[in-house]
Amino acid sequence: MGGYRPASIPTMYFIGVTTGRSSIMRIFPEWASHLRLGDCELRGIDFPPHAPLDAYRDAVRFIKDDPLSLGALVTTHKIDLLEACRDLFDELDGDAELLGEVSGISKRDGALVGHAEDAAASGLALAAAVPPGHWEESGAELLLLGAGGSAVALSAFLLQGGWGKDRPSRILVTERRPGRLLAMRAIHGKIGPDIACEYRLASDPADNDRELGTLKPGSLVVNATGLGKDAPGSPLTGRALFPERGIAWDFNYRGELEFLDLARSQERSRRLRIEDGWVYFLHGWTRVIAEVFHRTIPGSGPEFEKLAAIAARHRLREARR
Repeated sequence: MGGYRPASIPTMYFIGVTTGRSSIMRIFPEWASHLRLGDCELRGIDFPPHAPLDAYRDAVRFIKDDPLSLGALVTTHKIDLLEACRDLFDELDGDAELLGEVSGISKRDGALVGHAEDAAASGLALAAAVPPGHWEESGAELLLLGAGGSAVALSAFLLQGGWGKDRPSRILVTERRPGRLLAMRAIHGKIGPDIACEYRLASDPADNDRELGTLKPGSLVVNATGLGKDAPGSPLTGRALFPERGIAWDFNYRGELEFLDLARSQERSRRLRIEDGWVYFLHGWTRVIAEVFHRTIPGSGPEFEKLAAIAARHRLREARR
């Protein structure tokens, strides 16, 4: 099976770049016990960003053919994996078809199903990052640094009516790969945006700095590039200036986090609100685990808070190391 070891107990996979460093590898066993998932495990599969097509196909074909391999969560490779493996899926959910990405893989009655959970997960995480009424009251904007899967998902959530009238007055997207910008624009066109959307090619961080300078006070700036976790660096230079009373949100929660370091250096002078990707991480994982193990896991309330508390203990332990 392409060099993969067949699972001996029900197994979920984590397809990413540096999966062994993720808190989920320590959190999952406790979550599994709390959720009464039985004897199961989580295995990591690491690929470099934009891995060869055959690497993705071997992994997905193995999961499809191995009886005790139940599914997977996909980060970083969500778009590339679907482009390489579309024919291996028996079914794609509506968001996977719309967004052209797969963040979760599960099996249902013998069929391999691809899910795109990021739109819902990003909406739940957005509620924790942005106060209710923020955009409607301020007229602030959204700058997405990067046009990969997570950025597409967040923008789709908003363009499809997430939060009603309380949405950014403009969505501005920057990306260094023209193809990604074109793909995002095509997805937005399918939705029929009722928010002004602008797309800018940014070949280096200085280009992002300039776009940052066009934002209204209170605007949300999101690092959706993976820089700071999957690769070193930041989408901004050290000279970039965040909008006053703005919100800086990094989809990453681990790694060098240079984007967040820059935001923290301006937190007081620019009166910033700063969020990392921890809450997004929790929602992304719980939604995919629910699909893989065919369980109902709420996105809020006491049960979700119990899972969040279990995860927080591990994060605190790792921070103390």
